[in-house]
Parts: sequence; C-alpha cells; structure tokens
Amino acid sequence: MKTGLKLRLATVLALAGGVVAPSLAHAGDLEVTFDTVFSKPQPAPRASTPAASQFVQPFVAPRVVYSTPFEQQIAALASAEQGRIGVAAIDLSSGRSVTVLGEQPFPMASTSKVAIVATFLDLVDRGKLRLTDSFPLMIPVPSAKFAGPVAPVRAGQSLSAQGLIELTITRSDNQATDALLAAVGGPTAVNRWLRKTANAGIRLDRDIATLVRDDGAVNPATTIDPRDSSTPLAMARLLTGLYQGQWLSAHSRAVLMGAMSRCVTGRHRMRAMLPEGARALHKTGTLSNTSSDVGIIETPDGRAFAVAIYVTGQGGKPNRDSRIATIARALYDGYQATPSTIQRTPAR
Repeated sequence: MKTGLKLRLATVLALAGGVVAPSLAHAGDLEVTFDTVFSKPQPAPRASTPAASQFVQPFVAPRVVYSTPFEQQIAALASAEQGRIGVAAIDLSSGRSVTVLGEQPFPMASTSKVAIVATFLDLVDRGKLRLTDSFPLMIPVPSAKFAGPVAPVRAGQSLSAQGLIELTITRSDNQATDALLAAVGGPTAVNRWLRKTANAGIRLDRDIATLVRDDGAVNPATTIDPRDSSTPLAMARLLTGLYQGQWLSAHSRAVLMGAMSRCVTGRHRMRAMLPEGARALHKTGTLSNTSSDVGIIETPDGRAFAVAIYVTGQGGKPNRDSRIATIARALYDGYQATPSTIQRTPAR
C-alpha cells in the first residue's frame, strides 16, 4: 500500500509536467511491492484482540434464494466457503442491481480513499480548499500495535493537493492519503460528508497509519468488524452518485474519475479479465486476509456499471485477486447479455 520516496517523487514530477499517466515500469514495480508484502505466508489473523473484541461479531451465512440465472452465477462465484465475499453491482442506465452479502460490512482497506478524496473535493467546491494548496505527507513513526488509539506520524515533504490525490488513488499511497485526511478534518469529516450522500453503510474510524499498524486484529474471513467498513451495496451506490455527478462539481468529478481511470494497482483484479475496449475506473484495497476492488466499468457501447467486490480468505492474495477478476467478468457478461430495462427481483 505504500510506495517508495523515489517512485513518489517521480510521479509528482510527472504531474508537475502535465503527464499524469504512470509509466508501465513503475506500475509493474508497484505491483511487485504489493505481491511481496501480501502474497508471502502470513500468520493467521486472530479472531479478535481485546482492542477489537467489543466491536466484532461472528459471520453467519444468511439463507438467500436468487431468482435469475445471472444472480445464481454470481452467488456461486461469491461462495463464502473459503471466506466471506461481498458483491454489489448496479447498471447505471436502469438501476438494476445484483448483490451477494450486499448489506454486510466488509473491511474497506484502501477503497476508503475514494470517500476521503471526495470529501476533499467537496471542500474545494465550497471554496474552503484549493487543489493548488500544499500539505505535508503524514509519515508513520514506529510504534507497537494497539499502542494507543492513533498511530503517531510526523510531517514530511509538502505536495500539492492535486499531486496528493493522484498518489492516493493511482498508487494507493498511504502517506498522501493521510495528508488529505488531516486537511479535511479526519475521519469525522469524511463521515459527515458521507451522511450528506445518504449512503448509510460506510464508516471511517481511523487514519490509514493506524489502520495499517493495527492490521490483523480481526480475521475478516470469519468475523465482521464494523470499523472502517462498507457494505458492498453502499459502496456501489456511492460510486454511482459520484460517477453521475450528484455530489461534486463537474470539475471535481473529473479529477476523481480521471485518477481512478489511471489506477495502476490491482492489475490482476477487476480489470484483469475485461474484454478489449472495456475500461475500469477503480480503486483497490488490500489488508491482512482481505482484498477488494471497487469502481465503474465502462463498456465499448456506452453502458456503465458500478461494481464493488470485497473478498476475504480464499487461501491467499493470488486467489482473492483471481476471484475478483472472475466475478467482475461475470458481472460484465451478465449485464451485457440482458436488457438494461429488466429490474432485479430477488426472492428470499
């Protein structure tokens, strides 16, 4: 989730020169970093720790009957036998949705960065901040797990908000994210903005430095922790509104969606199996025993779908990535194969 200083500076210099597309070499380097950190054997996450026990609850699979072959296919691909999988997709032309555990909380990990950037851009639209304003990177100071409610950080190099947004979305840079989070007023400010969108089901509790420091306290494959979580359906609805320009100005929407279109993380996830001509504007998330990818899939014929996929367990990160890619392609094919006017009618 964290990039090196050399890579960060190269990206910002490219931004300053007006070149926003990251080089393929740097994108590959970043994926290698992700795979090195999250693919090597990890200790099994604890069921909970004293710090988390007051929040968590065990996962119990609900009994759901899906009424169409399309829904049945997605539900089969999102089986919870090897760890919880949450899926929500919305056809933006009709509102037709498909969900699996769509109203159950999942760890947002870095998918929360969409809401953090949107909160910053809302303040830009209101004239309280500017994209040219500079803010310091928030660099973590080493501290023991659970040693206090907030991980210590120190101020680093200052970058423009435009550069911080690019790093936050395209490269999932944690220090840039926490710079933006501090600028808007912390998790409380993000939750306040989320309430304006009426998307109940998303909450931010900690900054990224604290989230990463205390990662592993809960096993998300078997346990539900509402902290720093989103339901897949709430995230899909948030993405729908942002894409359709409901809460941001046209310029701010373009900043966010443009960055999501340039995201270089998750090459083995949502966009991995999409057909030629399809495009994903997305944001990934990765923490202990959980991987995710959320965004908008655009088709060559002009349709668009909001998609949120949260995967836990599955025996490791490569398997989680593969499951995300398979589900995203199945959603794409299912929506393309059916008229956009048909509404979802689940039976429970």
